[in-house]
Order: sequence, then structure tokens, then C-alpha cells
Amino acid sequence: MTETGTMDDMVAGAEQGAPPGDLACCKDSLLRSPTPDTLIRICDGLVGDGRFADALRLILEVTSLRLDDWKLSLAGATVILRYSACYDIVETLLRNVLRCSPDNVPAQSFLAHIRMAAGDIAGGCGLFADMTQRYPAERANICEFISMSLLEVGYPEEALKILRSHLQGGEVTAALLNNLACALERLNRSAEALPWYERALALDRSKPEISFGYSCTLLKAGRLREGWELYVGRKLIVDDETAWFMSLPRLRHGDDVAGRKVLLFSEQGLGDTIQFIRLVPFLLERGAEVTALVPRTLVRLLAQSFPGVSVHDKKGFGEKTGYSYAAPIPDLPYIAGVMSVRDIPDTVPYLRADDGDVARWAALMPVARPRVGLVWAGDRRTQSEHVMADKRRSTTLADMGAALTPADVTLVNLQFGRPRAEIATWEGQALFDPMDGVRDMADTAAIMKNLDLVISVDTAPLHLAGAVGCPVWLISRWDACWRWGDVGDSSPWYPNMRVFRARERSFAPVLQEVGRALRNWI
Repeated sequence: MTETGTMDDMVAGAEQGAPPGDLACCKDSLLRSPTPDTLIRICDGLVGDGRFADALRLILEVTSLRLDDWKLSLAGATVILRYSACYDIVETLLRNVLRCSPDNVPAQSFLAHIRMAAGDIAGGCGLFADMTQRYPAERANICEFISMSLLEVGYPEEALKILRSHLQGGEVTAALLNNLACALERLNRSAEALPWYERALALDRSKPEISFGYSCTLLKAGRLREGWELYVGRKLIVDDETAWFMSLPRLRHGDDVAGRKVLLFSEQGLGDTIQFIRLVPFLLERGAEVTALVPRTLVRLLAQSFPGVSVHDKKGFGEKTGYSYAAPIPDLPYIAGVMSVRDIPDTVPYLRADDGDVARWAALMPVARPRVGLVWAGDRRTQSEHVMADKRRSTTLADMGAALTPADVTLVNLQFGRPRAEIATWEGQALFDPMDGVRDMADTAAIMKNLDLVISVDTAPLHLAGAVGCPVWLISRWDACWRWGDVGDSSPWYPNMRVFRARERSFAPVLQEVGRALRNWI
């Protein structure tokens, strides 16, 4: 995904990763040094230790004791939104900021963004419009904030119109150029977006979100060589930035790995690991001794698929010696020299389900065929930015089921996480649900080997179906992820995939298209 600016930009200088310690000690420390930086640093440490509830409690306690310190309330609101979608609490803190500092434009913009994120698009836009009239000198900043908010809630066309209108005669900033480029990319006009990213970078190369957005758009436009070279410079999305292996030399394209120990680690989502682990044979063929650290749910599947790789749960792997290089798994296309679409390995399957597991699940499946697996939503995340992205890529069982059924097929649930609860209220065609017995992705792979087709939105099981060779249909959101390109009904990453593209915010039309295709397929 390409990135707009973030609300974190409203509070500068925040440090991350402080040791969380005891909650009372954290509170004492904050009261001795009640600065926004200290609050953010301590709360980031608590969240990094899996203690968001403690971080939230600390923010509320400390800000309630210092209500006249609006910077502290703004920092608290920023932290809460970074890790959750607790919009009501964020709004309360912002109200306190505006009580102390009524003309605080960033806080007002933050409040308007919260309204839009919570679903009140008209209300949020109304607040932004009022600000534009009251603060003409701040129009560039306000335009940046409103365009960012529109992009995050899925209105790229509207964001593009506002940005073009402002840039005709208003102040030009790198952030505005970045947001315009992002709007074009999300409208699947990647070639048009690239010059705007280049203009943004010419003005300011210090913002990582601009370089990252540019790299993803290059990849989406099919310019893999240039895209990967920038993509590997991204800020890594890892649980622990201080992990011992993060200090190892980063493996690059052209490095000699013969006889060297290389540690690969998962980064970003499960789908990224599944998509890019296909390139691990490149290292093995060149004599590397490879260790892979991945989420527990992938350990068994990857171990049985790549017996030459030492696969471990990334949470239980202590510090080791002797490693020459480390690399996040999404760097593998760059390391392996995948510089054009023609270089993408088309060997499918490259992940292997255990034969015994396949037989065990076959005995539990309904006999009638064809069997079609369904995934209608991504895993429900907590961070506001990710919650909004998930809304754009997900539908519901009710909407998917209404479009696909009735059909002369056996429906099999592959949905995991909280959206699976929707099955309880589903009253349509029978849906066989084996997920209570699923221990990990190796089990899901074995189930897929007993299916004739998987229909999925853009989430990890989609990649798994592609990787194990099961025919799979992708229902892609309107602002398609870079890996699926701007257009087309196929993917060079998975030759067994058919792509159905939404052409508007609603999934309803594309779901109807998939329903018609399913009936023709039968």
C-alpha cells in the first residue's frame, strides 16, 4: 500500500521502544517529566510489550491530572489512534486540546479526521470546509489533512479534485504532491502518479512515506527493477526493532552467500511471507544456510515445504551466533534479482500440504463436489489506519453469500478471526465450517488441496491458495494493492489466480460479477 502522511506528524520528535517497566513507575516518571515525548515513548514501550490497556490507562490518568497541558492531550490522542480505533476517547482528548488552544489547526484537523474515520464523512468534510474559511493562511496544511483523510476512508477521486484545485494557485508542498500521487495510484493510474512522487521527492527526500509510496507505485506500474531498489529502503514493520538480528548486515542483491548463514524474518503480514518465500531456493542454490523466523501459524507449513531451511517461531528464537546476513522476507525478490515480470518464478505449487493432513481433511469434507472455499474479510485489526484499510478490502458473508448463491456447489468456510462469527447469523445455503479443527496454515493448506476453487478478498488465505496451486479468484478492492497491478484479470505471481476488480467503493457490483462467473464455471 502506498502511504499518505500520518497523523503522527502532528506530534514531532516522538521516540519509541522505551522499557515499559511497572505502571506506577511509568506514571511517576511521566509526572516528573510530563512532556509529549515522554508520554509517547513510555506508551510505545507498553504497547510493544503487549500492554495497550495499560498504555491507555496511563494516558487517561496523566492527561486528567494535567488538563491545561494541551500538548500532552494531543500526544495522548495521537498514541491512542496509532494503536486503536477508540475514536470516542480520542475525541475527548482533542476537545480538551481545543478548550486550551481553540485555534489549533492540527487538533481541529485531527478531530475532523476522527469524524470521517468513524463514518461521518459529511460531518468531517464540513469541519474541514469551515477551517478553510477561518484560517486562509493554513489552507495548504488543511488541504493536506483533508486529502489524507479522504484517501484513508476510500474517497480518492474526491481527494484528487481537492488537491488539483488547491495546487492550481495555492502553496505547493511535498506532502500535497505525495497525497496527489497516492490518489492517482489508488485510482489505478500508477503511471500518472509517478511524476508527482518524483516532484514530491525533489522537494523533500526526508519523509519515508514518500519514498515508500513511490516504490510501491513503481512496482504496481510494472517497473520492478526501480521499485525493488527503493522498496528495500522502507521502514520495516516488525514487532521488535531492537531484536538482535536487526543489527546483522542486511543481505543485498549480489552479496555472496556461499557457505554463509542467512537469517530471514517475516515482516508485514502473513500474505507477504507466503508470497515472497517462494524465492528462498535462490539462496539455497547458491550455498546459503538459511534460517527463517516466521509466525507460529506458518512454521509447520514452511518446514514441510522447504526441508532445506531451518524454520522457527520468531517469538521463541533466542540470540544465536554465526550469521553473516539477515533480511526481511519481502526483500527476497530484490535479493534474487526479480527485475521484471518475466523474472517472477511461475512454479506453483511452491508450498506443500502434508499428504496425511490432506487425507485426514478429505475424510471430514462433505462428499458433494465441486467444493468452493470462501474468505470474505481480512483479519480485524486494531490500529485506526489498518482498520480503515481493512474496511476497504473486506466485505461480509451476507453480501458475498447473496451474490454467489444459490449455486450447485459445496461451500466451505476458510474465514478465520472475528469475521468468522458472521456464520452464526447466516441463513443462506449450507456452509461447511472446518475451522474449529484448524491448528495453523498447514491445516488450511491441506483443506485447500481438497477444494476445487477458492474465492477470497485480498488477505492471507488468498496467497495460500495461490501458493499451494488451488484455483483461486481474487475479489480486489477498488484501490488495488500494488501486487495486483492497475488492470487485468490475471497475476504473474499466481498463474492459478483470476482477478475480479471492484470499480467503485461498493463491493456489490463486483460480487455480482463473481456470482455470474461462478454459475458459468459450474
